[in-house]
Amino acid sequence: MLVGIIVIFIIGYLGIAFEHLIRIDKTAIALLTGVLCWACYALNTDAAVFLPELSHHLAGVAEILFFLLGAMVVVELMDAHGSFDLVTDRISTRDPRALLWIISILAFFLSALLDNLTTAIVMVSLLRKLVSDLGVRRLMVGVIVIAANAGGAWSPIGDVTTTMLWIGGQITAENIIKTLFLPSLVCAAVPVLCLSLSKTLRNAPTAAMPVAEIISPRDHLERRIMMAVGLSGLIFVPVFKAVTKLPPYMGMILVLGVIWVVSEVLHRKKDHDDRLPLTASYALSRIDSPSILFFLGILLAVGSLEVTHLLPNLARWLDQSVGNQSLIVLLIGLSSAVLDNVPLVAATMGMYELGTYPTDDFLWEFVAYCSGTGGSILIIGSAAGVAVMGMERIDFVWYVKKISSLALLGYLAGAGVYLLVRG
Repeated sequence: MLVGIIVIFIIGYLGIAFEHLIRIDKTAIALLTGVLCWACYALNTDAAVFLPELSHHLAGVAEILFFLLGAMVVVELMDAHGSFDLVTDRISTRDPRALLWIISILAFFLSALLDNLTTAIVMVSLLRKLVSDLGVRRLMVGVIVIAANAGGAWSPIGDVTTTMLWIGGQITAENIIKTLFLPSLVCAAVPVLCLSLSKTLRNAPTAAMPVAEIISPRDHLERRIMMAVGLSGLIFVPVFKAVTKLPPYMGMILVLGVIWVVSEVLHRKKDHDDRLPLTASYALSRIDSPSILFFLGILLAVGSLEVTHLLPNLARWLDQSVGNQSLIVLLIGLSSAVLDNVPLVAATMGMYELGTYPTDDFLWEFVAYCSGTGGSILIIGSAAGVAVMGMERIDFVWYVKKISSLALLGYLAGAGVYLLVRG
């Protein structure tokens, strides 16, 4: 049984890691892997044992999925109303180096509130209006990936892996913000500083001024209202959890309900065709549903490894073989540049028990940082990287030559700051 589960998981993991080569969507592979792993376990275990275990793991998975579903719809509703234009339209500089710093800072903080994927898409769309030189724009896009991933690492709602650790009880919102903000900022700032000092940007042509979109006063008001409700709602989620002690997904569902009502009230007098693209129902049809199913499949697969005690045994083997826990976590972060960070973090959560490593332990904080930022080293290592790869037709080898060294430098610098401060 154990051998069968391991073989199924490894084959599935490789299929996910090399999705771009085999050209089979990783969501399909994850779903097959999750079900087949549990089927192998069920065929060799009594139903009275595996059914309660499956229900227990499914409950934990559902918390993450409902949280992500709510967050995706909230962000999609804000985007449908053009709320993010309120931020990007205020950029007036034409100096490429100043522009690099501005978009990196925006990506860093927006990612903490939204997610790295949405942030990267918004920032790339902005750059297309400002920078016509393809080479310069691609360099800036590469830095956006780094900044967006770093920004998501220090926020409980900024990256799916940090959210998983928060919902799982491994970290608390207040502590992860306090301990990872500075390392994540260094991780993002070092590559920006290096690139801004390079000859490429120093000699780059000035950016163009975007053509301002003309909108009615009512539309502008709607943008501001949805922006205010959406961002304040996302910030409110950790507060709601701290006050009520309810799981984070309950707070996110509350925020979704509020912004849904607000959108209905704002557009209740409009014609059906005018209001349809601005409704939550329409936003639900536009969210990244395959990602939700991918998380379902991979988290179920990892759950099967946990119930068979394979992950705790792997943790003991790593401790005996490598010895240094900081080095183990650093290697996990580097692995996320090649392998998907979601299953990596899920596996780590199964390897180390909360009884041994309590909430806000060094291990969980460092896992949050390394898994969130390590994916920037390769363009296929994060959702943000994959998205901009398609948007800007960025070649894998080009990214390795131009961006990977900057991302690695930022990753190690941020890790060094964390270890120095944590002592």
